[in-house]
Amino acid sequence: MVLLTLLLAVLAMGATAYWLVRMPFGPGQETFVTIAPKASTARIGRQLEAAGVVRSQYAFDLVRLWKHGTLHPGEYRFSAPETVLEVYRRLVVGDIYAKTIVVPEGANVYDIAARFEQAGLGSRQDFLDAVREQTALIGDLDPSAKNLEGYLFPATYRFPRKAKAEQVVAAMVRRFRQEAEVLGLKNNVHHVVTVASLVERETAVSDDRPLIASVFENRLAKKMPLGTDPAVIYGLERESRWNGQLRSNELAYDTPYNTYKHAGLPPGPIANPGMSALRAAVHPAQTGYYYFVAAGLNAQGRSLFAATLEEHDRNVAGYRRAQKQAGLR
Repeated sequence: MVLLTLLLAVLAMGATAYWLVRMPFGPGQETFVTIAPKASTARIGRQLEAAGVVRSQYAFDLVRLWKHGTLHPGEYRFSAPETVLEVYRRLVVGDIYAKTIVVPEGANVYDIAARFEQAGLGSRQDFLDAVREQTALIGDLDPSAKNLEGYLFPATYRFPRKAKAEQVVAAMVRRFRQEAEVLGLKNNVHHVVTVASLVERETAVSDDRPLIASVFENRLAKKMPLGTDPAVIYGLERESRWNGQLRSNELAYDTPYNTYKHAGLPPGPIANPGMSALRAAVHPAQTGYYYFVAAGLNAQGRSLFAATLEEHDRNVAGYRRAQKQAGLR
């Protein structure tokens, strides 16, 4: 009789353990639990039970005793019932909740600010304020920087839910510094990054970038205006005058970034260049080119380059004919 009672008790305990571990449980609404570094299993179990993520902290203790995994600190999001095994697995793999911001090559601070706001990390203005106020992050490389345009490296970033704009900006600048070190970019940084930003906005074709960089450097050497539309557009955007179309009156509007009216480089970068554009600015091709037209109708998207204005005019005329034939003008 005693053995039977013990057997039944063991079976009951086993059934209870199975039910605690294998049956889904959890909150019916979005719930966040932050696991501190070096938190004990008991403390984590208590947190999960208090948050309604697991039925019992002891079930979590049991799984940890069984599995012996390493639990990762961070903030976790729970929004549906899960088994204790699944909750435990997520802590072991470090399925930490984060908000993602994708910064494409050539995005400017206004583009990134919009993505920052869309990610739910804060307002667009929060981001722009941080970009303007955190220039010390790049002060040793570019003492003349008035903001961090050009130094927010294009990449995919993941941030904690409560990350501040200052933290986001710092992560992007840190990535820029890492890539600049790989490239060996230490001198003349303001010039290089500004040229790279122009190159980035002029073409997406990697093979054309050193050639376009050479055009800019050749024109700078001759003190010729760069005449690059993306810089004009950036100047308009800074003054909230950009409406998506560049007409003759916009080209005539005077800003420090109007490279038709002002010779030399614009005051600073107009976008955030990726590695390919930065490399082109560091190592421009050696050419005799002073002109190019972005031939978007070319099957490979290649630009047409010219050493003389006459040759350039022919290239532009041919490009416009192709546009007209394609019904784009």
